[in-house]
Amino acid sequence: MTSYGPSYGPPSASLVDILDRVLDKGLVVAGDIQISLANVELLTIRIRLLVCSIDKAEQIGLNWWRYDQSLVRPAGAAEPLAGGEAAGPETVARLEARIAELERRLAEHSAPNTPASTPTSTPARAGRRRGAR
Repeated sequence: MTSYGPSYGPPSASLVDILDRVLDKGLVVAGDIQISLANVELLTIRIRLLVCSIDKAEQIGLNWWRYDQSLVRPAGAAEPLAGGEAAGPETVARLEARIAELERRLAEHSAPNTPASTPTSTPARAGRRRGAR
């Protein structure tokens, strides 16, 4: 008879537990790669990687993302539009004028008894299928 007792191995942890611990405590990976030929150093690559939560990074004094110009908009700056253009007061006024113009043209087009709203004449054969007699 085989008995199944408690396991005395290391406790298993889920991926979520491991990720939570890494983000809470932080993880640092550091390394150097050097390529040399005949004792002449040709290339050195230094790798430093820190994985942690934003709260932990701020606790240890890393907050470069707050001051990087490519990541931070100046205070009071408008959010860019899809084309990369900033939505300042001039752009908003120009867009509002364009909307007003389009609404005016739409009203003219949909008004009754105007030449723009009458359907154009179509040839008699346009409605028939090809080959039908």
